Amino acid sequence: MVVVTRFLSLSTIFFVFIFGGFLWSAPASKLEDDHWLGVDEESEERVEHVEWDNFLASYVEAGKDGINRVGYSSVTEKDRGILYGYIERLSGVRVTGLNRSEQMAYWINLYNALTVKEILEAYPVKSIKDISGGFFNFGPWDKKVVKVEGRELSLNGIEHNILRPIWQDNRIHYAVNCASLSCPNLALRSYESFRLEEMLDFAARSYVNHERGVREDEGGGLVVSSIYTWYRDDFGGSKQGVLLHLRKYADEDLEGKLGPDAVIVGDEYDWGLNEWR
Repeated sequence: MVVVTRFLSLSTIFFVFIFGGFLWSAPASKLEDDHWLGVDEESEERVEHVEWDNFLASYVEAGKDGINRVGYSSVTEKDRGILYGYIERLSGVRVTGLNRSEQMAYWINLYNALTVKEILEAYPVKSIKDISGGFFNFGPWDKKVVKVEGRELSLNGIEHNILRPIWQDNRIHYAVNCASLSCPNLALRSYESFRLEEMLDFAARSYVNHERGVREDEGGGLVVSSIYTWYRDDFGGSKQGVLLHLRKYADEDLEGKLGPDAVIVGDEYDWGLNEWR
């Protein structure tokens, strides 16, 4: 299902709309637990993600349409167990004893692995939003799904209460995956601290230059991903800020559509599951 909306004149990113019968607003970026500010920049400890890399190599395929899809229906019980074991191992890591780059890679990989786990446990589903996350919630994002350093965390907690407020890097939106067709791709390999910048830039450029990021409508206006509406504060706080962000990562073909006369007329998002066809 593709949800298409028109921009409203709002001073903040608090964007509310009716979807699937529920009133939903994009979570704010807010550090709710100072514990996660803990860091050891002298640490050279590396968290291994070999199980996640093996899962991605086995079950994620880059489509000709530019969308990476997951073979949820093909995951064997053995590999499911390995994935769950990987998540359990990560939950035992003392994250606050890592350096910042290692922490960021850790949280991104954990978030993505947990999202895949949520789909596998509910499969078959047509959309992640069909998974119950509790009363009056669509999707699993507010459900406590992992305990790290004694603290129970949800997917929203990892993304909006740890990753976004600590790093304040809008490329995070291109790294975490919500198992949907309009979401930025689930990377084909794990995020690692030594290649973090490279992977974040690649993810941003890949999405911005795909029609999921921005496309022209029949009237020549620009229709952008709803991500730029929901989290507009992370992209400059205005439509002009979004345009500046898009220009930063635009390839030559897209640059011509983002000139001084460019106008964003709406946004859209397809919540269909990112599974193999």
